[in-house]
Parts: sequence; structure tokens; C-alpha cells
Amino acid sequence: MYKILMHGCCGAMGHAICRMCRDNEDFTVVAGVDKITECEEYSFPIFASPDECDVDFDVIIDFSNKSAVDAVTKFAMAKGKPIVCCTTALSDETVALLKEASEVIPVFKSANMSVGINVMVELVRQATKALYKDSDIEIIEAHHHRKLDAPSGTAIMIADAAKSAIDEDVEYVYDRHSVNEARKHNQIGISSIRGGNIVGEHEIMFIGDEETVSISHSAKTRDVFARGSLTAAAFVADAKPGMYDMSNVIAKAFED
Repeated sequence: MYKILMHGCCGAMGHAICRMCRDNEDFTVVAGVDKITECEEYSFPIFASPDECDVDFDVIIDFSNKSAVDAVTKFAMAKGKPIVCCTTALSDETVALLKEASEVIPVFKSANMSVGINVMVELVRQATKALYKDSDIEIIEAHHHRKLDAPSGTAIMIADAAKSAIDEDVEYVYDRHSVNEARKHNQIGISSIRGGNIVGEHEIMFIGDEETVSISHSAKTRDVFARGSLTAAAFVADAKPGMYDMSNVIAKAFED
């Protein structure tokens, strides 16, 4: 059984992961870290900061805030424990710290923990190779009205996948309302929608003169991200130091 330290345990995703662990014999949450240190739903201790944690654990799952990631990463390095970082909109400095940490501990970082969305990303790479020459690429993402960052980290991940399959400079365009000019072919448009309680929807469109090809993913509940996070935790708990993402988990599915 893997013992989890849940960083951000009182957030929406923290609650989803903790609930899933209660029904899973392979995982148990032994402690949490959150600015909220009291929650009747939990039987495990909650600490205000990682450094206060005195409970033994196997792996950290981080679903917190970008301002809290540096502290938990340094804590993971000090303890020599693996970390699954699910927090998005990280600064360049935090990304650099995670890379530094990966030299001494296993670090799993992904903008989206859904296995399905990561399969979509691989499909996007393959589709771009075949369709980009004669198509314009547009990405649309939709999330609940509480989401702070736009575009989503997942939309950028999809755009990066398409860009990696293009042999020329590519420009990301987030806003066209003030641009009075025709669309350039080497642009990838990224549009954001915020409203209601949308968990997460992403679509990439390859738009040609005669046809349009779309690849899309829709998350119905947050459990899909919780399940992916636990899959990542099991993977990284037994891994060597290094930087990993969901592509390492799904790689076998795409082997010839």
C-alpha cells in the first residue's frame, strides 16, 4: 500500500483524491497539508506547512496553488521522497526548481492528470504531422468560472504537442479582437471559455478548405484527475530520480 501525503488536501481535487483513497486498498492518505488545518471529513492530521509534517509517507501528491509548490518541492528534496506535481500556471523559477529536484528524487509533473487527455495529446502530434500543411489549427478550452488561469495548462500542453510536430516557427494567438489582419498559417489560436461548473473540455480543430478534423476530450467529474494522480503516484513511488509525466505511463499503449 502506498502512503500518500496530500498537499492541498482541502481543495476540490484534494477532497476527490482523499475520497478515492478511502475506497482503494492500494492507497491511503496518512497526512495532509493545507492552510485549512481542520476538516471533519478527514481522520488524518493536517499540517499548515510541509515542514511541520512528522508522519512517514511514501509519496507526495500536490494539488495546491502555484505559490505553495516551491516549499513542498524543497521539502520533498529534504526528505528524499517522490512528488507528483499537479499544480498548473507555475513560474519559470518553480519549473527550474522541479527540474533541479528531479536530479535527486523522482518528480512527476503534468498539466493534466487524465490518462485520456494524455492519449489525446499523442493523437494531436500524429494528426498535426498529417494535417498541418493544409489546415489551420485552433484550440478551444472551457472550464468552471472559478478557474483563475487562462488559457488552461492543458490547452498549452495540446498546443505544444502540435507545435512539436511542425517544422517551422509557430505563434500562439490568444486574442484576435484587436488584430485587423488575415490569419497567418503558422498560428495556433487558443480560446478560453469560463462558466458554470464545467470540469474541463478541450478541443483542437484542424480546419482545411474542404474538411475539418476535430479531436476533443471532456472530463465529466474530477475523479478522472484523481484517478490519474494515483496512477502517477504508484508509478513515481518506485521510479529512479528523474522528471516524468503521463507520457511515460501511456507509452506502452503507443509502442509498435
